[in-house]
Amino acid sequence: MSERPKRRKHRDNPYVLEYCEKENKYIVSFVDDKNVLNKIEVDSKVYQEFDKFELEDLSELNEYDRHIEHSETYELTLHSRAVDKPINLEDIVENNMDYENLKFAIDSLCEIQKRRIKMYYFEDMTLEKIATIENCTKVAIKYSIDNAIGNLKKNLKNNNKF
Repeated sequence: MSERPKRRKHRDNPYVLEYCEKENKYIVSFVDDKNVLNKIEVDSKVYQEFDKFELEDLSELNEYDRHIEHSETYELTLHSRAVDKPINLEDIVENNMDYENLKFAIDSLCEIQKRRIKMYYFEDMTLEKIATIENCTKVAIKYSIDNAIGNLKKNLKNNNKF
């Protein structure tokens, strides 16, 4: 028997195709309902149809594996896959409270720290640019911003919000 390419088959596919080069025979073998192995010689056209069917079956198996959902889909799984997940009301309220607390903490800083924090974090200015505007060194700006962050942490901790 000549070697055919090994193909994956569906579990319901009962037959095996064989070709004997010496005798030029095409054979289809299968197990019947009495568990007896049967080998039937067929002509080349029947063999080619069986082969074609086997390839179509393989194509369907591949399609199923690649493109069809294999797990049950529930509302929870669909929600977890969502790109723009809706924000629940509790999170919105909590975020608003955090923003209010942060705004209050920033307002409680001295004017210089407040101005420098706003320029650095909210206006996306570099330390060099702030130093040029304020006519001082970059180190002084960095020190001032670091102190401001420390003061913000203290203020937010004292309010039990951080």
